[in-house]
Amino acid sequence: MSEPKTVQRRINFRKANRKMPTRRHDIPVEQVEYKNPDLLSKFTSETGKILPRRVTGVSAKLHRRISREIKRARAVNLMR
Repeated sequence: MSEPKTVQRRINFRKANRKMPTRRHDIPVEQVEYKNPDLLSKFTSETGKILPRRVTGVSAKLHRRISREIKRARAVNLMR
């Protein structure tokens, strides 16, 4: 495979092909619900944004569930 033509393309290529962090298995799936804002707050930044999978290291299925429950918790004012 050849190198990208410009420096900016090389940077973008490396960003897009980053390795995922090691998978997290310490999160009990049963505890991921909107009534547990302490656990859900681990997956949000200080400004309240939902952290991406490449940062948290969870599976895609669990990440979809976490983001759904965060949105539910926000709707009932358990989280901000």
